[in-house]
Parts: sequence; structure tokens; C-alpha cells
Amino acid sequence: MADWLSVEVFDQPGLPASGWLRSWHDSLVETALSSGATFWDSHEHAWGVVLEFAFPDETGRDRFREHPALAAALDNVPDPVRGVLVYPHRGGGSGARQPRRPRPVLGSGSAEEPIPRGCELVSAVGAHVA
Repeated sequence: MADWLSVEVFDQPGLPASGWLRSWHDSLVETALSSGATFWDSHEHAWGVVLEFAFPDETGRDRFREHPALAAALDNVPDPVRGVLVYPHRGGGSGARQPRRPRPVLGSGSAEEPIPRGCELVSAVGAHVA
């Protein structure tokens, strides 16, 4: 069983994550291979990019995670505070190639207004209801 490390980088206004990926891809793959990676892949999405690396064990994965080259790449993402995720499993969201469509709201999103207190209602037979 492989130990995975995924890096998700999100687009920012005027700074697409794909530019960051082009700049750092080769360096990150070379560093991952020297750390023992057996597989790597990158995916571009409408919201950013995902890099996935597989290692035969935790030692290689952790060696790559702590490598200065990865730290330098993460420091240079478009938004290093809120625009990057690094986690120890495969990533990329649900894997759907198409954006999710919003589901219709049941009842058209409307609700019946409550009856104000003190108003009298007349039933169908003409009796007053309080």
C-alpha cells in the first residue's frame, strides 16, 4: 500500500495556480523521486491544481514533506496562507470532471407566512375561529 502526499493550490484573482505549477513542477518531481516517490501526477481543475505523490512508505513521504524544495514551492503559491492544502492521502475533491449543478429547492424555497395573533378566521361553515 502506498503512502500518498497531495498538494492542492487554489487560483487567486489574477494569479492562476497553473502558472505556479509550471514553475515548480519539475523541481518538485525531482525532489519527490530523490525522496523515493514511485508515482506522481498533476491535475488542473477550474479552481486550481492538484499534485499527488506516492511513496512506498511513510519515511519517504515524510522526507519529501520536510524537504526545503517543497517548503520553497509552498512559500511561492499565489496565496500561501489560505490558498494551499497539503495532506497525506490522495486529493482533488470528488473527482468529477464537470462542476456540480445546484439542486432545486423543495417548495420553491417559499414558506407560508404565520397568521398574526388576534386575527379571526372564518371557517368554511361560517363559524368564527380564534
